[in-house]
Amino acid sequence: MTAALLVERQGAILRLTINRPEKRNALSLALLDEIGATLAAQAGDAGIKCAVITAAGDKCFAAGGDLQELDAIRSAADTRAMSQRGRAALDKLRAFPVPVIAALNGPALGGGAELALACDLRVAAPHAEIGFLQSQLAVTTAWGGGIDLSLTIGDRRALRILATAARIEPSRALDLGLVDWVCAPGQALEACLATFLEPYLSRTRAVLEGFKAASAGYRRGVHERLAPVEEEHFVRSWTSDEHWAAVEKATTARK
Repeated sequence: MTAALLVERQGAILRLTINRPEKRNALSLALLDEIGATLAAQAGDAGIKCAVITAAGDKCFAAGGDLQELDAIRSAADTRAMSQRGRAALDKLRAFPVPVIAALNGPALGGGAELALACDLRVAAPHAEIGFLQSQLAVTTAWGGGIDLSLTIGDRRALRILATAARIEPSRALDLGLVDWVCAPGQALEACLATFLEPYLSRTRAVLEGFKAASAGYRRGVHERLAPVEEEHFVRSWTSDEHWAAVEKATTARK
C-alpha cells in the first residue's frame, strides 16, 4: 500500500508530502493524525529550520476532507469528535517551533484551505486557488480555518470569503495576504520554493524559534477563546437537514 504521507529531511527542511493524488489529496482523519504526529515528533530536532507541507501531483493541494469517510459522521457526538481530532492535528502546525510553509501545488479547498491557513506561510503555484467552500454544503469551518482566515486577512474580508465560498486565485490571494509568494508562469514550484526559503534558512534556529514563538503565542490565545464557538456552530451546521440536503444535491450533480 502506498503511504498517504511521505516524510523527508532535506538538510534543515522537514518536508511532508500528502500522497493521495488519485483522491485529489483528500484529507482523511488518519492522514491528519499522521501529519500532526510527525510534526510533534520532530519539534525538538534542533537541525530543522523550516517545515514544508505540499502534495503529490499538480492537480490539487488538498480537496478537503475524505467525503467517503465523512459521510458516515452523522451524530452530534461524532461530529464534535471529528472536529476536535482535525483541530488537534492542525494545532501541531500552529505550534511547531519554526515556520511551517504550505507549498500549494494546486487548489486548496474546504478542509484543504484550513490546512493551508494553519501553516505560517504559503507559496502558491500559478493555478493554486484557495477556496473555503464549506458554505456551499451548508456547513462552517471545522478545524480552526475560519479563525486563521480572520487572523490572516481581517474579520470583514474573512466573513465575505467564507459566506460567498469564493475561490481566490493566486494573484488576488497575494494581494489579500492569503499567500506570501506566487510562482512565475512556467516556474517550477520547487524552484520557486527554494528561492522563498533562502532567507529563512540563512537564519539561526534560535532566531526562527523566537519569532515563531511570539506569533504562535498570539494565535494560540485567539484560538483558545474562539475554538469553542467555531466548534459549536460546526456541529450545529453539520448535523442540520440543510447540510445533508446540500451533500445529496452535490453528490447527485457529480454522477
